[in-house]
Amino acid sequence: MTTTASTMPKPSLLTDAGRFWATRERPFPRAVGDAGAHRSVDADDLVGLCQAIAAQEGVAERRCRFVRTTR
Repeated sequence: MTTTASTMPKPSLLTDAGRFWATRERPFPRAVGDAGAHRSVDADDLVGLCQAIAAQEGVAERRCRFVRTTR
């Protein structure tokens, strides 16, 4: 994943322990959540946070593809 300062998501919260958190503004659909996608993610740094966000969006995309192909 290539990111720049202008495209990196801004964390919702930086904890006292120095962890970054981000939460989607809109929740995933229930089926996507049931498939394992998490609305909120955390990481030690912004690069890790971007990777965690991408991983959850990937779960959502795979679930949506599965639903479209099984109907």
